[in-house]
Amino acid sequence: MKSHICALTAVMAAWLCTPATAQTYTMVVNVDQPGATIQPTMYGVFFEDINFGADGGLYAELVKNRSFEFPQPFVGWTPFGNVTVMDENPAFDRNPHYVRIVNDGRLLRAGLDNEGYRGIGLKNGKEYRFTVHARVPDGKQAKVAIELVNSAGENPVKGEITVTGNEWTKYSLVLKSNFTDAHSRLRVLLPDKGTTIDMDHISLFPVDTWKNRENGLRADLAQAIYDLNPGVFRFPGGCIIEGNSLATHYQWKNSVGDVENRPLNENRWNYTFKHKAFPDYFQSLGMGFYEYFLFSEDIGAEPLPVVSCGLSCQYESNEVVPLDQLDPYIQDALDLIEFANGDTTTTWGKLRAQMGHPEPFNLKMIGVGNEQWDKVYVERLEIFTKAIREKYPEIKIIGSSGPEADGDKFNYLWPEMKRVGVDLVDEHYYKEPAWFLANAGRYDSYDRKGPKVFAGEYASHDHSAAKHNNWRAALSEAAFMTGLERNADVVLMATYAPLLAHFDAWQWNPDMIWFDNMQLMRTPSYYVQQMYGLNAGSRVLPLMMEGKPATGQDNLYATASIDDNTGEIILKIVNTGDKASAVSISLDGLGKKQKIASATCTYMQNDNLLAENSLGNESIIPRTRPIDVADKQLSLNLQPFSFGIYRLKISGKK
Repeated sequence: MKSHICALTAVMAAWLCTPATAQTYTMVVNVDQPGATIQPTMYGVFFEDINFGADGGLYAELVKNRSFEFPQPFVGWTPFGNVTVMDENPAFDRNPHYVRIVNDGRLLRAGLDNEGYRGIGLKNGKEYRFTVHARVPDGKQAKVAIELVNSAGENPVKGEITVTGNEWTKYSLVLKSNFTDAHSRLRVLLPDKGTTIDMDHISLFPVDTWKNRENGLRADLAQAIYDLNPGVFRFPGGCIIEGNSLATHYQWKNSVGDVENRPLNENRWNYTFKHKAFPDYFQSLGMGFYEYFLFSEDIGAEPLPVVSCGLSCQYESNEVVPLDQLDPYIQDALDLIEFANGDTTTTWGKLRAQMGHPEPFNLKMIGVGNEQWDKVYVERLEIFTKAIREKYPEIKIIGSSGPEADGDKFNYLWPEMKRVGVDLVDEHYYKEPAWFLANAGRYDSYDRKGPKVFAGEYASHDHSAAKHNNWRAALSEAAFMTGLERNADVVLMATYAPLLAHFDAWQWNPDMIWFDNMQLMRTPSYYVQQMYGLNAGSRVLPLMMEGKPATGQDNLYATASIDDNTGEIILKIVNTGDKASAVSISLDGLGKKQKIASATCTYMQNDNLLAENSLGNESIIPRTRPIDVADKQLSLNLQPFSFGIYRLKISGKK
């Protein structure tokens, strides 16, 4: 069977990339007329803590409610024996709850089990770092047993620490799992009768995190994001910024400093969808703004933080900070810039250095508000813009065009964004595949002198297939993105949304990367984004099909660029039709001694538009192979429902 599949794959690859014999459409690329610069930020990622994307996802902490700060403090925990929640003389003033465990002999042992996030994923042979802040109230010493319990209730992995004295102290222990189980539990208990211990911030992390950091990120998810080669990283939302109320909006200052003392925040997605409520969905802020900036640096992306403009979610609460009380919100934005870029002698630059990063993060831009609209947003944005311009004139400011790609809110906001003078306007569109195909030329007629565009949230939603991450959705995104690149003088950044979703705890679909407690699944949309991110090019080259840009004529979409680093010509071509198309690519402007020396074809194709990847079976993935070339032309036979990227090496001097 395997050899049959390989043979079939080879045939498909040849069909896509070999010379054409049928009637041919002609595309002409003017290689000597490079146009707009394609910004390094063009293709990036947007992160929001939705679908358990941070806690339970990218943030590698395996313990839920580790500081007992949920409104119901034992959520995530199963106490047994004499266990009480306390707050007298706490270890951390902003997380004052802790547990007192007393082994009074009634159950021989006393302690707690933690269920993790839909279970704790443990892998055979991997190490896990347990930490706890603890004290013995009577000042003596007591033993604490730590066990990793599998889904059958067995506890084959055991460890022990000894807590000494009545002062809060951090203890650590590394455990090595000898089993694999996606639904394990952590058990912490007092084995000895007559002992009492206070415990707080009970934590379990895999030792193998991204960059091996103790308060780190889940390595496989972080690597998958890195592999997209993103140019910009937008965080922490999204609607998270707004909150369901002003009390629950994201406050970045709560997310920095000692991780144990970052106060819990209610996640606005816990009750947003009544048919998919998650009352156990909160934000520990363990993955906070410092970690966001650090991750941006790790993956080579420009950081793009977004701050509240003093409006809660306009869909849900309409709470508004009066204009004469807006100063603390503005100061938060200014202090954030200082945290990212300030000298270590400044208040917030000093904190950044104390957290481990004395060098600035070189923040270049900031978003003010998310999907806000109407005058109530504009008048606040205008005040923010003035204040940021006065203190940090080098920082680019991003405003919003509202929650839709057109309509009254959109039509009102764009002229206002021009008047206020923001640098970029954040456009969002979650539309059906047909919209993405019809809008491949969306930016061809945009004002070249106005603010630039940031396509901050977009995804093709195939409602006919329950908004699944299928090939039809991904293919329509690939077609639409040719228009983003062709208009690189207007569109400077674009980020698909949302980024992550837990298979066992999600509110919203489709999403780019799905995961459970053990592994992940990259969707067809992921691979489309990756193909663009790895092949952006440096400058746009004019590409015309029958005298016009290729924006869907005969179901063909295309764009061209040049990679200044390698000298390669890069073509992106999409065939959304159900029939093969013969295309001849002519490179005008090559010198007499120049020709196409070699070419490679990276492509994705599937005859079934409803096809999807699944966990453990990613069948819709890019494939790459060399192709035959002929002097200054390239003849292709494009398969139906295909997306291909062609990198052409040019030889000879002009």
